[in-house]
Amino acid sequence: MPIILQAANIEKVYGNKINLTKALRGVSFEVEAGEFVGIMGASGSGKTTLLNCISTIDTATAGQILIGGRDITAMSRKSLSRFRRESLGFIFQDFNLLDTLTAYENIALALTILKRPAKEIDARVKKVAAVLDIVEILPKYPYQMSGGQRQRVASARAIVTNPSLVLADEPTGALDSKSAKALLESFRQLVRQQNATILMVTHDAFAASHCSRILFIRDGRLFHQLARVEETRKQFFDKIIEVVSLLGGDGDDIG
Repeated sequence: MPIILQAANIEKVYGNKINLTKALRGVSFEVEAGEFVGIMGASGSGKTTLLNCISTIDTATAGQILIGGRDITAMSRKSLSRFRRESLGFIFQDFNLLDTLTAYENIALALTILKRPAKEIDARVKKVAAVLDIVEILPKYPYQMSGGQRQRVASARAIVTNPSLVLADEPTGALDSKSAKALLESFRQLVRQQNATILMVTHDAFAASHCSRILFIRDGRLFHQLARVEETRKQFFDKIIEVVSLLGGDGDDIG
């Protein structure tokens, strides 16, 4: 599989000479096309900072980040803005849907901004809605949906542009267990059917157990990696818990 994301010796420093904080310390890893990769770590470990650097929300102090072969650390602000629209998809904990638009319109908005033809927009929206099992709610407004439905609409919006990389920040954080499980199964379907590539920050070992690989961040460094090969999800979950215990916490206080 081609490499979608390459992070090489990423460092992030905040503050000044008197009070320096090193949030990331030489983090390096790769993500292949079609992978569903989770990032876990204790609060303050640097996992969110890492996601922000990859998503272009923040800028790495040193190192190199390539997405689809393009070096985002060398791009101008204007180029980054366009790259973000065309190559990245975002899924947030709080959905970020527009209340005045239907599910269909929320999903279609990203394609409208990219000035895609109406027929293409319609075909893409319906295709991704079918994968995520939200066809019936396309005419509904966010206030008419459950939390799980809103998050699946947000996921459809993120994937409808066929981005190189989808970045998810605690996407199950505001969902009940049933809705969270349905969303995570939807992510796996996106990977299988759309060949989507997903990088997800999560504090939840259950959510992480749906991934194909987990990166564990500790004190700004890549502490450990786990890949799911032939294990059942339960066996993979147990392995995740073992590593979490080494990080100094349990599945509930990893944040």
